[in-house]
Amino acid sequence: VQLQASGGGLVQAGDSLRLSCAASGRTFSRYAMGWFRQARGQEREFVAATSWNGGDTYYADSVKGRFTISRDNAKNTVYLQMNMLKPEDTAVYYCAADYGLGYPKSHDYEYDRWGQGTLVTVSS
Repeated sequence: VQLQASGGGLVQAGDSLRLSCAASGRTFSRYAMGWFRQARGQEREFVAATSWNGGDTYYADSVKGRFTISRDNAKNTVYLQMNMLKPEDTAVYYCAADYGLGYPKSHDYEYDRWGQGTLVTVSS
C-alpha cells in the first residue's frame, strides 16, 4: 500500500483542521493505521492510531480529547480531525500503515509503510 497525506496548512490557535491519508491498493482494510508527527529539531512522536476496522483507537496523552482518528475503508482513507489546535501541535504529520488485524500501535518501528508528510502550522 502507498500512502498520500494531505490537509495540512496554517491555522490559528483554537482552530480545527482535518488531515487525510489516502491509500492505494486493495488491502487497505488489512492495515492498522497511525498518525505521527515531527516538529523541527525533535524526534518523531506518536499521535493516534486505529485498528483495521476502526473499532479500536489509541491516542497520545497530548492530543487526547482534541484529536480524533477515523477511517473509511470503502474510500481507502484514514483521517485525523484536530480540534482546539495549539502552537505546540506544529509539526509535519505522517500517516503510517501496519499490516495486520491487531491492535493499534504507538511505536513507529511497528509500521510498514509511511506517507510523505503534511505540514501543520499553528500560530498563537
